[in-house]
Amino acid sequence: MNRTAGVSAGQVIGTIDGQQAVGLDIAKSVFQLHTVDMTTGEIINIQLKRAKVLEYFSNKRPCQIGIEACGGAHHWARKFAAIGHSVRLIHANAVRPFVAGNKTDATDARAIWLAIQQPGTKFVGMKTLQQQATLVLHRQRELLQKIKVMQTNALRGLLYEFGATFARGKNALFSEIEATLETLVTDIPQYIADSLREQVDRIKKLAVDIKAIEQRLAQRLRADADMRRANAIPGVGLLTATAVIATMGEARAFKSGREFCAWLGLVPRQSGTGGKVRLLGISKRGDTYLRTLLIHGARAVLSHAKEPGPWLQQIKARRPANVVVVAQAAKMARTIWAVVAKQQEYKVGYRSVKPQAA
Repeated sequence: MNRTAGVSAGQVIGTIDGQQAVGLDIAKSVFQLHTVDMTTGEIINIQLKRAKVLEYFSNKRPCQIGIEACGGAHHWARKFAAIGHSVRLIHANAVRPFVAGNKTDATDARAIWLAIQQPGTKFVGMKTLQQQATLVLHRQRELLQKIKVMQTNALRGLLYEFGATFARGKNALFSEIEATLETLVTDIPQYIADSLREQVDRIKKLAVDIKAIEQRLAQRLRADADMRRANAIPGVGLLTATAVIATMGEARAFKSGREFCAWLGLVPRQSGTGGKVRLLGISKRGDTYLRTLLIHGARAVLSHAKEPGPWLQQIKARRPANVVVVAQAAKMARTIWAVVAKQQEYKVGYRSVKPQAA
């Protein structure tokens, strides 16, 4: 039988674990499919309308469907899994080397079909509906927070044009804003004062909306056992606990805590030649939002921990402050993976012991 370079021994090209491999390039309206019929050897490269996709796969034997991890990928992965197919979500960087010639839907589908058959390829864990919904809350909160900061800074700048200044912090601004507008009412037109008051009301409404989203996240935290386990770790609060579990997907998709750290971009980049390897700064791969939350949590641990522990004290004595923060964030990420993957509660001072060889 013909075999392809990169396909593991005993595996026939076009099959994965005895099932037919299918590369599917998803889109808004038209999907592109690439596969090989294992009975006739025919190469199948067809377009499917969005409304006909599930109907097409409902009439096929269970197969391995490869999808590039992009918008809508987790939704379709759940749909295909519900009708008996296995789904492999693959990162776009792993697909790119197999795109030959011009980038079209047909070449993308073929590249996905080739990429999912390569040994050692890392796949993206499929997220549940609840995990995706939790991430929606985080994205909404993040956007509202950005708008609130922009509106607040703009308000300070506009009032500064009329000679009004405030101390740092939102509390100082909103505690003095009404009195400031009253004193400026003789110096500025009434319609400007009214417009500025409306901007203050918009900022306060944004704060109320952000608080409502945080309350929904708190409900998710109470309902999810893995989120509660993560929340017990020092430095992991409401936002980090809910975001890390929702972003992680399946903890078992990572072989170890270090692999989870590498996925988040919390490990050093490597540059080597001639047998020598240099360690550089962190790679900063993966989810920027989650990595930011972990680093903020690590700073809180360094600033407020009553009992830092010997490991933290030793690393603080010999490394710069920012390096210590990242090291603490990486340790938190590894701990989160451990308690979730092993379904154990967090214990202070816990030491893992490797099993003794027989």
